[in-house]
Amino acid sequence: MTIADRWLLPDGVEELLPEQAEQVEALRRKLLDLYHAWGYELVMPPLLEFTDSLLVGLGTDVDLQTFKVVDQLSGRTMGIRPDMTIQIARIDAHCLKRDDAVRLCYAGSVLHTRPKTLMASRSPIQLGAELYGDSSINSDIEIICLMLETLRASGIQNITLDLGHVSIYRALLAEAGLEEEAKQALFDALQRKSGSEINALIAKHVAQPQLAAMMQALTQLNGGREVLSEAAELLAHAGETVQQALAELAKVADSIAARMPDVNIYFDLSELRGYHYHTGLVFAALAPGMGQAVANGGRYDDVGKVFGRARPATGFSTDLKALLQLLPAQEPSDIAAIAAPNSDDVALWQAIQQLRAQGERVLQALSKQAAVTGCDRQLVLEQGAWVVKPL
Repeated sequence: MTIADRWLLPDGVEELLPEQAEQVEALRRKLLDLYHAWGYELVMPPLLEFTDSLLVGLGTDVDLQTFKVVDQLSGRTMGIRPDMTIQIARIDAHCLKRDDAVRLCYAGSVLHTRPKTLMASRSPIQLGAELYGDSSINSDIEIICLMLETLRASGIQNITLDLGHVSIYRALLAEAGLEEEAKQALFDALQRKSGSEINALIAKHVAQPQLAAMMQALTQLNGGREVLSEAAELLAHAGETVQQALAELAKVADSIAARMPDVNIYFDLSELRGYHYHTGLVFAALAPGMGQAVANGGRYDDVGKVFGRARPATGFSTDLKALLQLLPAQEPSDIAAIAAPNSDDVALWQAIQQLRAQGERVLQALSKQAAVTGCDRQLVLEQGAWVVKPL
């Protein structure tokens, strides 16, 4: 390795320099204050923990995204968190043990073995909110509204809300009774939106013509509000689970349209994001200029069962680094700061501390010859007292 290579960071792992870091931290504080106003309590789970608890119940996708290490004290395998959702579920189920609805929020770094998309970071700063203990659609509506408010507070406009419901596909798949290999092949084809492959698999493995037609229809059911009307016709012979899912999608869309009429609503009934652990409604927020969702979430009931308490749950998360890309570029500005001379005068020290307590930024020279740059004012001694003067 050459000296020039020593400063290189791994692909997909970034650092934030002062201006970016200040923007991200200001946004983090603003959003956590927003969540506090909605009644969400902040929690701070650890950066790593035993894989027995970190990766339970989230499927192989999350396992593959996890960096693993061996604990020098216990000899057990630990993982660096790739996602904070399961940690928050553990806190709700095992640590808090409340019986009523619990609202929790969080913000912290996570790490991925590979980027989720081509341009995604492998070291996101994940921020989100989770609502436990309530199975009603009202919880989903609250979480979706909070997700959209998060983007609004970040200054993002022209938001599109993408709505789906994994129960629809789940119910049709259960009725079809496919073998595991066929299930996986169909799931993979749906993820890639490969219409010809989907139709071929359904034709091969689903004998009932009516059920096959409904499963094939899923790939066509995407677009605006008219999709729900089309779904009501094309899935009219589906069971109660499918009908309830369609009713939930309609209620959510009505509520969001009434509260936030400027948000575009898009439906995709073949969307299987988080299929292995989501149990109902799934949603994502899209913004112009981004090739991926800037926030997403869904319902994942009973996720706490592995920790001894099955609780209904819904939540969302976003990446502060991704949000930073959507913020307007800030021109470098003069920092409002006060220059203080190098001196052992106790009165100077007291004056500096008083100014800092008032929220001022004070930079003290480190030697009598050194000049302090980046300041617009200075502390000077006048008639025995330290006073602030313009530079």
